[in-house]
Amino acid sequence: MTELLSEHSADVIVVGAGPAGSTTAYYLAKAGLDVLLLEKTAFPREKVCGDGLTPRATKQLVAMGIDISEEAGWLRNKGLRIIGGGQRLQLDWPELASFPEYGLVRKRDDFDEILARQAQKAGARLYERCNVGEPVRDARTGRITGVQAKLGEEKTPVTFHAPLVVAADGNSSRLSLAMGLHRREDRPMGVAVRTYFTSPRHDDDYLESWLELWDRRGPQDRLLPGYGWIFGMGDGTSNVGLGILNSSSAFKELDWREVLKAWCASMPEDWGYTPENMTQPIRGAALPMAFNRQPHYTKGLLLVGDAGGLVNPFNGEGIAYAMESGQIAADVIVQAQARSTPAQRELALHNYPKVLKETYGGYYTLGRAFVKLIGNPKVMKVATQRGLTHPLLMKFTLKMLANLTDPAGGDAMDRIINGLSKVAPKA
Repeated sequence: MTELLSEHSADVIVVGAGPAGSTTAYYLAKAGLDVLLLEKTAFPREKVCGDGLTPRATKQLVAMGIDISEEAGWLRNKGLRIIGGGQRLQLDWPELASFPEYGLVRKRDDFDEILARQAQKAGARLYERCNVGEPVRDARTGRITGVQAKLGEEKTPVTFHAPLVVAADGNSSRLSLAMGLHRREDRPMGVAVRTYFTSPRHDDDYLESWLELWDRRGPQDRLLPGYGWIFGMGDGTSNVGLGILNSSSAFKELDWREVLKAWCASMPEDWGYTPENMTQPIRGAALPMAFNRQPHYTKGLLLVGDAGGLVNPFNGEGIAYAMESGQIAADVIVQAQARSTPAQRELALHNYPKVLKETYGGYYTLGRAFVKLIGNPKVMKVATQRGLTHPLLMKFTLKMLANLTDPAGGDAMDRIINGLSKVAPKA
């Protein structure tokens, strides 16, 4: 019985082995903590994603000791190609002291597994096919002390115990909901839909973003809120998708899978974005942005990644922030574990939301204002037509949208972006 208890007990339970959960588990295990990493599916498994990684995400992979060589199956990209308003502009990722000068492309169906295996190598105990249900709570304090789960093909009921639990279970975050943490309706939400095509454009070394999304199916062309992307995968296929914001009236009224089909049909024929070249069905996923679930720590539960709404509202990027929040959460937990009293541990843990707000709060507030602006197709049209004719302005915009600046010793653009983020309210 004692052996069984130790097998199902740990210092920390991490629920969800996506980028946020695996990164958290990696850093906790590396620091010597006993970590249970619980994943509801089995690897390899697919997730809806653009598969394009900015230098911000690349930096996180390097920090975790992941082999990101081309021989290991990673495709490097030099920057972003922006298309809109009859213009086409190719921008290299900025040269910075703080981030690499290249991004990466990798399919999510094995990206997540690479991170989970790295967490395992560091010492985390991974349980696959482990479907977490209700939290186990202390009847007196309401504090989480573990989780109920169903394990394996047989769905065997298991109870896992730990004094701290990390919710890395994505946008819907059933664990957070069960602990009374609901999504904030005043924060932006996006939706991504994507598919894959066999295409001669598979080896493009720039990520491509289309800032004008036209629906040409009706009697009159209609400009939609959102953007399209084309990412060459280097394996004979392209990842083609759309990102849409809920700040527009068209958000709920349109079938975005049909919009994606129509957008692909408007592409040049020799690119091959036709139904017969589609290698996977069109799938969609929500993009929870700008701290849309708070507080990020309460009663023994920490939220990381999509569970805490960490997606960047400027560009819909989630992986970098999932991994960064995982590292921040792990740092806070490690420090808290070293405190000598429960009160001191709580004091340290309550610092986690403060660190998140200090790190991203001002920048995300700027992003929320940006989302409101571009939710108006007329504003988006004017911004695209005027902005793309000014390469210097677009270089600034790229740094702003991708959150790529040097915090100290950067150029004038870095200082402006950092200054704006510093003075904006950290809500």
